[in-house]
Amino acid sequence: MEDAEAPPAPLAQQGIPRTKRQIWKTCLLNRCDELSTLVRYAIDAETAPDAKLSVARRMREALIKVAPIGGLPKSINGLLALKQSTPSTFLDEPLSYSPTLRSAEVYDVPSSKILHRGETFFDQVYGKVSKRVMGQMDRSGTEDLGIIARLLYGYVLSNTNVLNAAETSFVLLAGLIPQDVNPQLKGHLKGALNNGASVEEVQAVRHLVIRICEAFGMKSNTSDGLGWKGEVASL
Repeated sequence: MEDAEAPPAPLAQQGIPRTKRQIWKTCLLNRCDELSTLVRYAIDAETAPDAKLSVARRMREALIKVAPIGGLPKSINGLLALKQSTPSTFLDEPLSYSPTLRSAEVYDVPSSKILHRGETFFDQVYGKVSKRVMGQMDRSGTEDLGIIARLLYGYVLSNTNVLNAAETSFVLLAGLIPQDVNPQLKGHLKGALNNGASVEEVQAVRHLVIRICEAFGMKSNTSDGLGWKGEVASL
């Protein structure tokens, strides 16, 4: 199969590699206008219909999992833009089968089971400091912050039916880097390793996200609001 058309500017102008990970990073930068070419490239890179469907589902799941990091409005905009560019054959419509099984988890599975899964996932990400991190949220001035974290880890992030633990960490890294939140980024860089990613993979994700951010005008050591105040945290 011939290669799909190149990524749109400014991504193509910057020589950014064409990868499926661009999807959720572009969403976090609120450049959903860039998604149509990216999704066509990613789907067209596969030949088998089942593989194309898998790619489409993984993209959608990435945009779901980035919502706790980047905000629901950007995920909504990203998913709606993604739908417009995805062939109907590769969409999961309401009341049809969804490989995430989240509907069943919400309506048919005891919440205690899902929350326990989320707690296990959280402990895996943060390792020996997990209790301290959750305790900080519980004592943030309102225990509701800890409750929200438990719900998000339980029902969103710990669901690994489509994206595994390491891939989920990649999504979180991609959502954190554009926001200049080094304290949280540091924890999730280590968390990616705890979730089974290699050092090389984590460094590659970090490098690619930074390049995409720079392609859209973000700079280091800036105080004008468009960029990072200092260096982006690393391993």
